[in-house]
Amino acid sequence: MITRWVAVVAIAVIAAGCGEGAGAPAAAARTNAPMAEPGVVTIAAGSPQLALLRVGAVQAADVSQNDVVAPARVVIDPNRIARVLLPVPGRIVDVTVKLGDQVEQGQPVVAVESPEADAAAGAARQADAAERQAEATLVKAEADYQRSRELLEHGAVAQKDVLAVQNDRAQALAALETARVGREQARRRLEMLGLAASGFRQRVLVRAPISGKVLEVGVAAGEYRNDTSAALMTVAELSRVWVSAEVPEPDIRFVRPGHTAAISLIAFPGRTFTGRVARIADVVDPQTRTVKVHSELANADGQLRPDMFGTVRYAGPSQRVPVVPLAAVVQQYGRPVVFVERGAGAFERRQVDVGPRVGEGIAIVRGVAPGERVVVDGAVLLKDR
Repeated sequence: MITRWVAVVAIAVIAAGCGEGAGAPAAAARTNAPMAEPGVVTIAAGSPQLALLRVGAVQAADVSQNDVVAPARVVIDPNRIARVLLPVPGRIVDVTVKLGDQVEQGQPVVAVESPEADAAAGAARQADAAERQAEATLVKAEADYQRSRELLEHGAVAQKDVLAVQNDRAQALAALETARVGREQARRRLEMLGLAASGFRQRVLVRAPISGKVLEVGVAAGEYRNDTSAALMTVAELSRVWVSAEVPEPDIRFVRPGHTAAISLIAFPGRTFTGRVARIADVVDPQTRTVKVHSELANADGQLRPDMFGTVRYAGPSQRVPVVPLAAVVQQYGRPVVFVERGAGAFERRQVDVGPRVGEGIAIVRGVAPGERVVVDGAVLLKDR
């Protein structure tokens, strides 16, 4: 048994010796090869793949944080729209503008014949006559009062007669004041209708209350209109418009009056219009849980039309952050990564948190710093190594 055990041991020792001698070169090769750090991809110098990579420094840019994006619609500024109303019932004899026309404030747009116009002119004439009569009455009362005082001084009349004349004078003065008020009211009524007191069967000219475009026309010549509260037409000044958006309740804290609003419209793909937040609603819509936000923007060329649809982006406060080209960021195992240069042919695989797009680049919230050198072209070649 001892002899057999010694033989087995000897064979094992010989076999071990032979194995060590045969594997020595491979072990030496492994020992002498450069060892890559964990997460670092190495490419040998002179490799064709290395020539396909382009490296650049991470830049820095001011990027707004907590941007809010919401569906948007162009609407008319409520302070720049007016309805044209009839001042009196009557028959429409002329409509001088049509849909889409540009009108100026005070321009006649509708002509009306109305019995009330004749009545107003007649009332003005009566008010003028009443004022003249009151003036004449006061002149006589003043003269009677002065004469009665002179007679009283000579004892020709009693004191009570003077008091009676004085009372007549006071009543005449009050009557004149009343007549003047009536005349002024009648004159203002005529001015509102654009009429003269001396005319008869005059036409009332309805004028545009503001300058702007005629957006709606709801009247035609020949109609008789009794309802003075119904709009004949609608005029809006569109050199500035609002963009209305409904911002979700959790995001409204990031929107403030005066913030920049970048508007993209379906009608103008690839183009951005810039405005400012003008008004934020005071209440939350209980059905949609959104808050209405209105932004104002210039529309001098009239391209922005009411009810155009698009999106609006409200920019939050700016912060200086690293920015890399879009091609520098690749997805690996569901995470965005970049490859940071660590030396000749060595690139560290580094996970990053990305922010909003910045032109042709993308902001990096966490993971790299400005000045670090990353693969900006060809990063996709490294992600599977």
